[in-house]
Amino acid sequence: MSAKSLPVAVAQFTVAEEPERNLEILDGFARDAAAGGAKLLVLPEGLIARRGDDDSYAAAHAQPLDGPFVDGLRRISAQRHIGLMGTVHVAPEQGTERDADSRVSNTFLVIRDGEIIAEYRKLHLYDAFSARESDVVLPGDALPPIVDIDGWKIGVMTCYDVRFPETARSLAVRGADAIVVSAAWVRGPLKEQHWKLLTAARALENTCYVLACSEVSSRNIGCSRIINPMGEVVASAGDEGAELIATGLSRECLASARQIMPVLQNRCFADPQLRD
Repeated sequence: MSAKSLPVAVAQFTVAEEPERNLEILDGFARDAAAGGAKLLVLPEGLIARRGDDDSYAAAHAQPLDGPFVDGLRRISAQRHIGLMGTVHVAPEQGTERDADSRVSNTFLVIRDGEIIAEYRKLHLYDAFSARESDVVLPGDALPPIVDIDGWKIGVMTCYDVRFPETARSLAVRGADAIVVSAAWVRGPLKEQHWKLLTAARALENTCYVLACSEVSSRNIGCSRIINPMGEVVASAGDEGAELIATGLSRECLASARQIMPVLQNRCFADPQLRD
């Protein structure tokens, strides 16, 4: 049986330049979220290290998946008894075909009970608004996965992915009840409006919850939010400073939205590749 409610939390904060400091910050959020009953903690994009407006800093501090930072995330998950979702920059493995390409992977990790249960390499790289993520990051080649958290099917996306509705739709038609977006959404004219519109649209058009977490800094907007399947914001953070927001995902709310608005059933056109 699926759980009727899933307590979740979203941690918005400024990623520090030092990986060890970020693990300390994350452990504090995990402790507080778990104390509040959360089973899942959503984190921003690029957790290992960041520096202001230096877009290459995060990639330059990439680590292997068996490196000290991911080991730290696994330890926090196990000790705090909470699932973690967020992205890290992963260095290419030596001796593999990718070793010839010096670019790193922007990898979304799902960690439960101290173990990595899913990985997703960001498909849509941020080559927009004068940025060139593809200069330092290698794109993924597979649709994002769906994982089971206490009977809830949760899909994942990374930042710029949210501008591509087919990515979220692929998750919805594969059974996602909720979509987690891990981001470092850059500030700029209309960018906050874009973030709010897009995250709400992905929830409403797919009748699923969206848990959207953005890093907050002089570069990135914060404004993390949890949106229900009817497009309502049920919890939100501001555009300055660290915040922990939390709510319970309601099975009743999800079922009601999909009964009232059966858009997933009423589709006239469907890409066979996006079906079960």
